[in-house]
Amino acid sequence: MRIAKAGVAVVLALMAGASASAQDAAGFQSYLQDVAVRARAQGVSARTIDAVLPTLTYNPRVVELDRQQPGASNTTTVSRFAPYRQRHVDAARINRGRTAYAAQRSRLASIERETGVPEQIMVAIWGHETNYGSYTGDFDLPRSLATLAYEGRRRTLFEPEFIATLKMIDRGVPRERLKGSWAGAFGYPQFLPSIYLRVARDGDGDGVANIWSNEADTLASIANYFVDAGWRKGQPWGFAVRVPAGFDRSILTPRSLSPRCPRVFERHSQWRSLAEWQALGVTASDGRRLDATIQATLIEPDGPGETAYLLTGNYRVILDYNCSNYYALSVGLLADAVAQ
Repeated sequence: MRIAKAGVAVVLALMAGASASAQDAAGFQSYLQDVAVRARAQGVSARTIDAVLPTLTYNPRVVELDRQQPGASNTTTVSRFAPYRQRHVDAARINRGRTAYAAQRSRLASIERETGVPEQIMVAIWGHETNYGSYTGDFDLPRSLATLAYEGRRRTLFEPEFIATLKMIDRGVPRERLKGSWAGAFGYPQFLPSIYLRVARDGDGDGVANIWSNEADTLASIANYFVDAGWRKGQPWGFAVRVPAGFDRSILTPRSLSPRCPRVFERHSQWRSLAEWQALGVTASDGRRLDATIQATLIEPDGPGETAYLLTGNYRVILDYNCSNYYALSVGLLADAVAQ
């Protein structure tokens, strides 16, 4: 009897799953008709809409992956930075970065002269995002982005990116090239479609901004992203510092909360000039001397007594690429290691 009941339960669960899947498929197709109207209003050609939308089907896998993201839960646990650093600024990534740095040195130097973005920062982004192009994702971008937009949890993000993908096709990007991560990032630098449209650059003069397989275009596009985000020439991203014993951290509690990525920025102190930090006893671990007027904020990612960092406005430019303290710290540290 129990076996029979269990069998019925399995059948009912399968029927419920099939019904939900059918509803999603039907709802998805209806959504595509709606979004087609909005895409046309933004200038996407009927040719592209008619060629792409009929080929798309609902992809439950990307919805599952999206719901597993930290933003989908109420967790407030903050893990330690040290293990993250060990995984992302490891010897293999540093060595590959130095090889790429040496191979692209003349090109990197030219881009730095033009943009002010340091050579090693471009290489570190490339290395952090795709391990220098070794993995870029194989999800179909239009299908993934349309599915995520339809699902609705983050439609304000994903629908514009889906429409931007259609605009890329209008601009001549081959449909078969549009492969990437489940969330829509693609190419060596893992740009979203709207970012590609805004900052992708032709780095070798062939008239194409190919960030899928062309190193010159990739590096030029990364540098242009940083220029667009406000990179300040001649300033470091930050550096490790020594914080004196008995340091009174209460005087540095931020007075306001950033509306953007509040959990990231709430870990930063008030801003002070480097001269003020030195007067408080906070000094560079490597003894470096910089312009005393540069403004910086303090972060102690693993708490008092562990490695701390002073961060400049250029650190916030890295956060614009990915709003995560551990990501931005790792990019900066990888850049420093690559250039040594």
